[in-house]
Amino acid sequence: KLVMAAPGAHRDPARLVETIRHEGVTTLHFVPSMLQAFIEHVAVEGSQAEQAWASLRRVICSGEALPAELRDRVGKYLTQVQLENLYGPTEASIDVTRWSCAGDQSAEVPIGRPIWNTQAYVLDGGLEPVPAGVVGELYIAGVGLARGYLNRASLTAERFVADPHAGLHGSANGPAGSRMYRTGDLARWRADGVLEFLGRADAQVKLRGFRIEPGEIEAALTAQPGVSQAAVIARPDGSGGQRLIGYVVAAAGTVPDTAALRSALSRQLPDYMVPSALVVLERLPLTPNGKLDRRALPEPELGSPHSHRAPRTPQEAILCSLFAEVLGVERVGVDDNFFERGGHSLLATRLISRIRATLNVEVAIRSLFEAPSVEALAERLLSAEVASRAPLTAMQPRPAEMALSYAQRRLWFLERLEGISGTYVIPLAVRLKGTLDRVALEQALGDLVERHESLRTLFPDRLGVPRQEILPPLSARPRLEIGPVDEAGLAAALTAAAGQGFDLSNEIPLRVHLFEIVNDEHADDEHVLLIVLHHIAGDGWSLGPLARDLAVLYRARMQHPGTSGLITSGLSPLPVQYADYTLWQQAALGDENDGGSALSRQLSFWTEALKDLPDQIELPADRPRPAVSSHRGGHVPLSITPELHRGLAGRAPELGRGRELEDRVVL
Repeated sequence: KLVMAAPGAHRDPARLVETIRHEGVTTLHFVPSMLQAFIEHVAVEGSQAEQAWASLRRVICSGEALPAELRDRVGKYLTQVQLENLYGPTEASIDVTRWSCAGDQSAEVPIGRPIWNTQAYVLDGGLEPVPAGVVGELYIAGVGLARGYLNRASLTAERFVADPHAGLHGSANGPAGSRMYRTGDLARWRADGVLEFLGRADAQVKLRGFRIEPGEIEAALTAQPGVSQAAVIARPDGSGGQRLIGYVVAAAGTVPDTAALRSALSRQLPDYMVPSALVVLERLPLTPNGKLDRRALPEPELGSPHSHRAPRTPQEAILCSLFAEVLGVERVGVDDNFFERGGHSLLATRLISRIRATLNVEVAIRSLFEAPSVEALAERLLSAEVASRAPLTAMQPRPAEMALSYAQRRLWFLERLEGISGTYVIPLAVRLKGTLDRVALEQALGDLVERHESLRTLFPDRLGVPRQEILPPLSARPRLEIGPVDEAGLAAALTAAAGQGFDLSNEIPLRVHLFEIVNDEHADDEHVLLIVLHHIAGDGWSLGPLARDLAVLYRARMQHPGTSGLITSGLSPLPVQYADYTLWQQAALGDENDGGSALSRQLSFWTEALKDLPDQIELPADRPRPAVSSHRGGHVPLSITPELHRGLAGRAPELGRGRELEDRVVL
């Protein structure tokens, strides 16, 4: 089976190791830069944690050149693993050569030989094969080749060219009239028929698995005020990877602000295309024939504007050492910014892993983005936001009846406090056009509730203590409430249906309405489906999977009418339900009455932190606050000019909230 890492886990070696252990993963596929971070974690954890990754048998690398040093480290720390190096462009769908690293001691790791039904040529400028040992451009041919680029005929003609060698030496070279793809990569054949990758023929670079055209970044830089020229190259980052460095020449009479330039680029480009550092030059170096001399661009001084203030505490000293180790620099001061010194998201992952292993604390990678200096991160580690590291337990089989999760407990309390109301109801309305099979829809709703236990859970209390009671699927099938409505009355009908609350003790937290749109032209082919979900069983993020599953289940019922039992065609089984998470959460956080538990510490901290807050915040308003909230609101449209939007987005990073606030402004 294919195991998908949880969101964010694919960049966190510690969480990857836990996934490997829990799922018994045998094969991993990495880009080399992420493999580097993973091996760093394995090396730190040492032999005492070998059982966590004992199931691994194969590691596949592709997307970047695999350094020989990294190959050797894999062999040292993952002795039971077979390491495979693959090569291939997206245009060839995707990997086209393979090399097994077992026993390989080459100074440069080769990319191997072509896979079945694939041909590889190393050609000169006249499209003639070059001898072994001679550098040429790599071309790919075979059945895996793409047809071209969608709606880009000129680029297709440039990169997908006729194969002059097809049909000349039998079927191994494909039939006459075949095409081949010009990769833009330089390569050479070894004497033993193995390919070696030697880099790009043009300026394109591969960084952490992403193709990057420096020209795109250069164009974005020169479009900024105060910049007349720009160049971007990739340089080694000191830790086995690469980082982007940008060079700019100021327009006459201006002094570029590199921090402002990086901020502007981050709003226009993906994060992996934003240079780690920007260097201001008087002029760009040129070759004798007037072209940009990229080799002559100076090494950047990835320093800090501060004077390397020394650490004041043992923890700051350790953090300074870890920052320097991961960044590959000699020294880091407490005021130095990790990202201004050349850090990026992958190095951030490595740093978090080293902090976790050295200081024995669990820290989220987000903390580093919010507190990127040694001083700020040390303060964050001392706060209650970071709990002491404790091994996470695996989810266990659950009893028939159990306590609520902490989020469910909060909503159950509010429902008891306010009474049955529509305050915590989440509606989802979808307009349906065309013939609707109501029987299939009702059956699909039953399948949906059978698939997701949280949709058929009641919340009764036993002596004042709420419990989860998961009903059998046949006892919890939702009723499809159907009624006609004209277009003019649709909004009011939706509002009224969505405003009805739930009796959580006796009613499942899902209700479904189907409104027939009365229309003279289309009497039977237009409906509005309203799904009403109580917040105790889901949230805004839940609506996407819920709608997707219902669509798949409805389609399955349409294809298999009259079939009894659950039909999940196109949906994989759910290995974990919300009730499993509830038990895991309680085991991980502990009992609030246990003074040493994580939950008890968090409660104590927030009780103390919030003790002096007022009961309510008095805001200036044009009418008095009602004694009892009606929860009836409205909306006021607001338009802002593009100039004001740009000003807000530019101001956001200066207010100390960084990218989080900036994203909110953009949204």
